[in-house]
Amino acid sequence: MSPDPTAPAAPISAPVATGRLRWRIAVLVGAAIAISYLDRQTLPWALSEISKDIPVSNQVKAFLDSAFLVTYGLMYLGGGRLLDTFGTRRGFTAIMLFWSLACASHALAGGYGLGSVFGLSFGVVMLATSRLLLGMGEGGGFPAATRAVAEWFPVNERSMAMGIINAGSAVGTVVAPPLIVWVLTHGGWLGLAPWRWVFLITGGFGLLWTVWWWRRYQPPEDSAAAGRTTLAPLEAAIPLAAILSHRETWAVMLAKCFSDGAWYFYLFWLPKFLLEQFHLDLKTAGAIGWIPYAASGVGCLVGGGFSSWLLRRGVSVNASRKLALGASAALMPWVMLVPQVHSVGWVIFIFSLAFFGQQSWGTLVMILPTDMIPRRAVGTLAGLVGFGGAMGGVMLGQVVGYLRDHGSSFTPVLLIAGSLHVLAFVVICVGIPRIHTLDFTPRTRLSS
Repeated sequence: MSPDPTAPAAPISAPVATGRLRWRIAVLVGAAIAISYLDRQTLPWALSEISKDIPVSNQVKAFLDSAFLVTYGLMYLGGGRLLDTFGTRRGFTAIMLFWSLACASHALAGGYGLGSVFGLSFGVVMLATSRLLLGMGEGGGFPAATRAVAEWFPVNERSMAMGIINAGSAVGTVVAPPLIVWVLTHGGWLGLAPWRWVFLITGGFGLLWTVWWWRRYQPPEDSAAAGRTTLAPLEAAIPLAAILSHRETWAVMLAKCFSDGAWYFYLFWLPKFLLEQFHLDLKTAGAIGWIPYAASGVGCLVGGGFSSWLLRRGVSVNASRKLALGASAALMPWVMLVPQVHSVGWVIFIFSLAFFGQQSWGTLVMILPTDMIPRRAVGTLAGLVGFGGAMGGVMLGQVVGYLRDHGSSFTPVLLIAGSLHVLAFVVICVGIPRIHTLDFTPRTRLSS
């Protein structure tokens, strides 16, 4: 009898650990994601103070954001391959050490009496170098998270686990505004400018997490607490060309490109939008700027939880993922109303809806690789998907910087951003008619 295509997919990884241990793993990985989002929010929130020492225009800000996103996207792919080669424990350790030191390196940026380089001040070049290195390190974070989920969780729990992990992004971005503003207004220790302490402190958090990770994480096959026997050696890696030969791979990459273009605009430009559009001071912006990010954390849990709830009730993987993705995308066009709203309270409410929908969406898109590909290549596909997302952020970010420096309001970009998730959902529905495990069995030609 042929398998029922509407039935939930079978687990694609090794036997799944039982008990509370796997949920502790989800929290541990979620803490790393929280630190990564805290680190990437340092520049947007500290930029007004950095600009007093290192002048930064809108176009230069877009350049710094793109510096992060380009290497982030490339390392998203490279980090996924690295994790598939060296394993989750060792790979994530190296990744976190690298990005924590890169974050701290922003504190060294300055002119040092040197001239410009390629038309940019030396201080901007140093900031750009640190952003490049930070992106290179953080690019491995979500492939590591996706791989840990594939290692530890059965298919009907993966979206909930990824929701918990992705909620770390909300924790990091909720903590960022008040923490960074507090350091900026109370710092200055040892004669260093407060904005330099922002990067040193956040980089230190990552180093502390690395010690925690190394001591606590073991792959399921090596964990006595998981109560399982040793697994057979992993199969050979699936060639990248074989992964790219499936149209489903391109569909999820393109969908991530569209949706993350909007997400990185919100993530990197919301502080500047609040400060400029409503003429808020730094303390006031920090006091309310965390609210949309808190809503994004709820979205992570609701989106992942809703899909898992459907699966437990016998709904197919295809339907459960797409129903949740469609509901998430439906919340995004509301940001188109922001230019017509003149109350900061209502603007925060609308952005909160968008952040909720985005992170519900983001949780589900990042779980699709575990639905479609064997464990030995999950990191690679997750990396391809993340690369697509980063390139979307680069493209829209450059548009924003150019428009702002040439006198345009935020209205055109908000109209574009509000439509991108709907377009991404159409791409998924057309490009992936049925979410299922893809066939990577080598095809041999029969001799005549």
